[in-house]
Amino acid sequence: MVKAGLEDVVATDSSICFLDGKEGRLVYQGYDIHDLAKFSTFEETVFLLWYGRLPTRTELDGLNKELRSNRNISDDVVKMMRLLPKTADPMEVLRTAVSMLGILDPDDKQNDRAANIRKATRLTAQFPTIIAYWDHIRNGREPIKPSDEGTLAANLLFMLTGSQPDEYNAHVMDVALILHADHELNASTFAARVAAGTLTDMHSAIVAAIGALKGPLHGGANQEVIKMLLEIGSPEKVESYITQAFKEHKKIMGFGHRVYKTEDPRAWHLRQMSEELGRRANELKWYEMSRQIEGMVFKDKSLYCNVDFYSASVYYMLGIPVDLFTPIFAVSRVSGWTAHILEQYSNNRLIRPRAEYVGPSKLAYEQIEQRSKTALLG
Repeated sequence: MVKAGLEDVVATDSSICFLDGKEGRLVYQGYDIHDLAKFSTFEETVFLLWYGRLPTRTELDGLNKELRSNRNISDDVVKMMRLLPKTADPMEVLRTAVSMLGILDPDDKQNDRAANIRKATRLTAQFPTIIAYWDHIRNGREPIKPSDEGTLAANLLFMLTGSQPDEYNAHVMDVALILHADHELNASTFAARVAAGTLTDMHSAIVAAIGALKGPLHGGANQEVIKMLLEIGSPEKVESYITQAFKEHKKIMGFGHRVYKTEDPRAWHLRQMSEELGRRANELKWYEMSRQIEGMVFKDKSLYCNVDFYSASVYYMLGIPVDLFTPIFAVSRVSGWTAHILEQYSNNRLIRPRAEYVGPSKLAYEQIEQRSKTALLG
């Protein structure tokens, strides 16, 4: 039986990520997302996704060292970025930069696991640099070079803003990266595995994933959420705005999920961080508006919010430009993409599904002269 969008179709075995839609659980390599968000770091989570276990202190120190030493991107890539139209979508720039990085990668012709771990390390380290550099370049500013210290999350905020983030903001960014790191066979991850299944190189598979994430039905929902909050403007206007949206049958972005039938476990953490960021900045209106909308949508539609809903206000209060929300998603998800590519390579079979044909099957061929007469008569 054909299932539109392959809904609930099991396409492969994987040990990387488990979703329980009924209980609202998300598990990476056996570890519950709540424990990882509370106790782990993004770098430790990256190791877990790639190796299937938590690292020792020595192993984590080694990965941190490798990630920090690979944050810089080639001068040739920067020159290329300077030639792009300043109006280019940041996801288009990320896609193009990653393609060029693949050409320049020292392991370009190698496809063994050791080489692919090195590629995955470089990609994970370089994504924040590409995104931050582009934000400066397009605004006529000189890019801020990455620091060779601190966490990936703190360095990302430093490169974007030019100042070192305080401890809490760096922590929030770190947890957000953990929460977005993987989510089983979502569209972009499946695209990456389909590409990897042909035994193409890792950078090409990541480009495929970026292309899928760029679509508004996948990676852009939190941008639409913050646009809605900015349009509403204040808590006092929420009720009338959402009521009118219901009347016009408009979709409220950030609600519902293909898998989760209860609360998205990632949303719980982002909700708490949205509130705390608001308290620290003495600007709770984004959180308050979000809570009102969440209550109204649940009451009217029985829909829970998903990861995109509160990540919108979190990213906005961290000072991240709205059109960088989806690229920031990619900064996190590249860890999961690369984990799935590594897993695909380890036990590869070409992914080649079938389609249920619904077109005509016994048309008689007409010579082109006859087709022209038929068209005139028809």
